[in-house]
Amino acid sequence: MKKTILTNSAAQTEALGERLAQNLQGGEVLALFGSMGMGKTAFTRGLAAGLGIREGISSPTFALVHVYDGGRLPLYHFDMYRVEGWDDLSSTGYFDYLEDGGVLVIEWSENIEAALPPEAVRITFARGSGDDERVITVEAPDAAFPQTL
Repeated sequence: MKKTILTNSAAQTEALGERLAQNLQGGEVLALFGSMGMGKTAFTRGLAAGLGIREGISSPTFALVHVYDGGRLPLYHFDMYRVEGWDDLSSTGYFDYLEDGGVLVIEWSENIEAALPPEAVRITFARGSGDDERVITVEAPDAAFPQTL
């Protein structure tokens, strides 16, 4: 199933993430696609809030992964911008986290597309007609999932 949503501010992008979090059960992989400044981290902040995580969310650019506990489900926030091969990917702990039952949110999923599980929810962020407008497309193998947004 595929659904496209327009947001007009970072706050609306965060709210979308918060709504999506209400449907998560654990074990989901949310693969985020889109260039820099498109709202991926804002979306992740909303997702964390929807899971009940109060800790500040920031882009894990230099750490590659941030682990957030304290919510309904653990959140593993990856930044794959600098990942250039299987060795780099393995060093992030990605494959171990897939088996952990938490929610994986992966920025720059373009760089690890071959390693994404088939059930990954693909979320693409693009600039809309205005500077603050974002066109966010959610594609999920589960036909019911995007309908809940």
